[in-house]
Amino acid sequence: MTQVTIREAVMSDIPQLKTLMLAYIVDFYQYRQPEDEKLNALIHELLEQNIGIQFVAETEEGALVGFATLYFTFSTLRAAKIAVMNDLFVVEAERGQGAAAKLFAACKGYAARHDYAKLTWETAPDNLRAQAFYDKIGGDRGHWLTYSVIPTSGMGD
Repeated sequence: MTQVTIREAVMSDIPQLKTLMLAYIVDFYQYRQPEDEKLNALIHELLEQNIGIQFVAETEEGALVGFATLYFTFSTLRAAKIAVMNDLFVVEAERGQGAAAKLFAACKGYAARHDYAKLTWETAPDNLRAQAFYDKIGGDRGHWLTYSVIPTSGMGD
């Protein structure tokens, strides 16, 4: 079993972090590869910790094998700030060995230490492995449906 340490991402992580993020976006979710400049800009925004934060799982040898991303927002219903865990990813070879649980714990602990009213996340309906993990760690399945739309200009602008 590989031992991993969880810590906040730093500038020197960018090359490995980009590789992990691309594996998550392109290989795992089968989504199109983002433009390099946009991915770089996002990583830098997260490193500044104004809109969110990233945690990385690092082996004793210095290899990054996973990451989690929190974004900061607010809940009108709670009249309080909340954290949204948008990503939790561990490379296939390291899954089932505790890295995901440690990354989740880092996110939960960060939210608690910084007085966030709630930590929330979502996963794909067909991602049964993730659902089993979230059930195991005590996550509450929500009853809200998620919608999205691609913004366009038009009437009312």
